[in-house]
Amino acid sequence: MWQSVIQHVPKLHRHTFGGKIDELFLKTLEILFRAQYTKTEVKSQYLVAAIGKLDLLKFFLQIGWENKLVDTKKYINLSEALEEIGRMLGGWKKGLETKLSPHNGREKQ
Repeated sequence: MWQSVIQHVPKLHRHTFGGKIDELFLKTLEILFRAQYTKTEVKSQYLVAAIGKLDLLKFFLQIGWENKLVDTKKYINLSEALEEIGRMLGGWKKGLETKLSPHNGREKQ
């Protein structure tokens, strides 16, 4: 989806602003890839890092939209998708925390 947006970012900003967003997308994907294949005990650290990168990504997209580098409709569509990804990551993190909690949601007998 971002690739269709960056094509319309003014050429002057495509490699600076657009490059920063590309970097954040790729770094987020890299962190999530690592989270997928790491031990359960450290997954949440990766998820916290990915959520942080995702928040930065949303921040830079908003700056781009406010400076009219990103079309409003494309910004809305991308923002909605990123919000959904954020909810999914939050759910993954919460599920891990529940799984790793000492009582695992059960009372001691």
